[in-house]
Amino acid sequence: VQLQASGGGLVQAGGSLRLSCAASTSVTGTMGWYRQALGKQRDLVAHISRSGITNYEDSVKGRFTISRDNAKNTVYLQMNSLKPEDTTVYYCVANIGGMAYWGKGTLVTVSS
Repeated sequence: VQLQASGGGLVQAGGSLRLSCAASTSVTGTMGWYRQALGKQRDLVAHISRSGITNYEDSVKGRFTISRDNAKNTVYLQMNSLKPEDTTVYYCVANIGGMAYWGKGTLVTVSS
């Protein structure tokens, strides 16, 4: 199973980015996004069940929206009102058959 993430980049504070992550196979479990700063643990940003139930980390509620397209095995993260503190590497994850598969990180940099 491979996950291919894309969409990171440089944006000014207050701007928007959309991350995408496509799995190479059908994902029956949850999909989500985590982020990890250098030297720190990987923290949940948001996740979404196959039926569309979502959960968000408090600091991104109202700014980020997670969605998925089951036909395309893809999860998205729409990030609005970005802040400098959102700067870090973002990782997608897909749960398949009780195992978690991770994509390579994509860097998001928000300038002040």
